[in-house]
Amino acid sequence: MEPLDLFDMRERYNRQQIMLCFNGPISRSLIEEIGNALRNYLEADHAHPSAAMDVFGVYIEMTQNIRHYARLKGWPEQEAAATVVIARDPQGRYVVSAGNLVEQADGEVLLAKIDELAPLDKSQLKAMYKEQLRKPRTDDAASGAGLGLIDIARKASEPLVGTLRQLPDERGFISLRAVI
Repeated sequence: MEPLDLFDMRERYNRQQIMLCFNGPISRSLIEEIGNALRNYLEADHAHPSAAMDVFGVYIEMTQNIRHYARLKGWPEQEAAATVVIARDPQGRYVVSAGNLVEQADGEVLLAKIDELAPLDKSQLKAMYKEQLRKPRTDDAASGAGLGLIDIARKASEPLVGTLRQLPDERGFISLRAVI
């Protein structure tokens, strides 16, 4: 393993205004611990309460979705990993990004849903959210790219951005970015 240049990493994180970064297997307790750290950071940053709630909510939704997906697929811990970054953009808005391994076909479905949500305004997203809430849910129904994604889009101040990098063995790495 090549040695890490932590100073260089620190400087890069500072330039990109990264406040929190995690990469690795993600458990329920780890989601909670990182969430607590995020809340503390947002308080120290004097984030507006509604923005802090939205950032926290988006973080929780993204990380729980990643964990749920990996469990659903029965993947071992290393493949159930997440990469999560919370930063500020040049305008001072919060940017929540998360990525994980997916089956390529599942990633393509998620990207299509993100593209479907992108042109919608706040009132259209609200109507879609309410419509999704009214749909009957069954235990064996496929989940994913539904209510949670719509909720993230509602909290975002600009359209969600998703990318899918194709990997060998019919897998991909999906990334989702929300600006709050």
